[in-house]
Amino acid sequence: MNATVAGAPVSYGVFELTPEGAETVSPDAMGESLQATGYRGIDLGPLGYLGRGRELRARLARFELELAGGWVQLPFSDDEAFAASLPDLDDALRVFSDAAEAAPQRLPLPTLADSGSAARTAAPGRGASADPLTRARAERLQRNVGRAAATVRAAGFEPTFHHHAGTFVESPDEIDAFLAHTDVGLTLDVGHLVLAGGDPLEGVRSWGGRINHLHLKDVDRARVAGILAAGGGMAEVWSGGAFVAFGRGDIDLSSVMEPLVAAGFDGWVVVEQDVLNGPDVAIDAFLRERTADQRVNRDALLPWL
Repeated sequence: MNATVAGAPVSYGVFELTPEGAETVSPDAMGESLQATGYRGIDLGPLGYLGRGRELRARLARFELELAGGWVQLPFSDDEAFAASLPDLDDALRVFSDAAEAAPQRLPLPTLADSGSAARTAAPGRGASADPLTRARAERLQRNVGRAAATVRAAGFEPTFHHHAGTFVESPDEIDAFLAHTDVGLTLDVGHLVLAGGDPLEGVRSWGGRINHLHLKDVDRARVAGILAAGGGMAEVWSGGAFVAFGRGDIDLSSVMEPLVAAGFDGWVVVEQDVLNGPDVAIDAFLRERTADQRVNRDALLPWL
């Protein structure tokens, strides 16, 4: 398979929703962990976490990693809020350009995502009833994604769009509609598709020609069902251990990988085992656990990568 495997800060509890005051894994400790477990790339994480400019390039080089992509969340369905957020996109693209100055073998993909709404975030997989996506809102979203994609391409990168539980593009029907009205490639996120009631194999079959980025995770379906049945939102999903190391959940990894191999997928395969650590975590033990999980995850992909 002509693809490159990367890790992600979110697998170490480092992302935008990391609790305030929680001790986090340092970027150097994370780089060392990913290098030791056989990864060749890393996702960006929160803007600035890996550094900028020379610091970013030096860190990537030190751990023999390339930048795979990075989360750029924008309020696509609100014209005024979207316009106000464009400086954030420009800032993110400067960091991607910083990394690209090192002439990597594979360019990173700016990973566009919708901001969703508070109602949808509180009801993952139930967005159609919690906060319906009206036709007018869908048209605004699609139009603004096109504008963001043009900005990304003008900066020399190819965008990808991440469907995500708790946003306005989460269910298979919403993904179908999004793809029908845009020209942006899709980040297939196995875990978020399951959260939204989708089937990963059907997703690969339906959208394989548009998938230009892959986020892989295993899912404990029983735990997800329990969290959602109790009325939990995305914070409870992330903190509740819904995403587990490969082989410990219910995702048939071969059913995702084999069709992608057959389709000639050529891109980044980003392993994301989303975890949300608490403020009282013992960071050294937490890092050892995360490193062990990422070794399991990397080994599980050896038949293909």
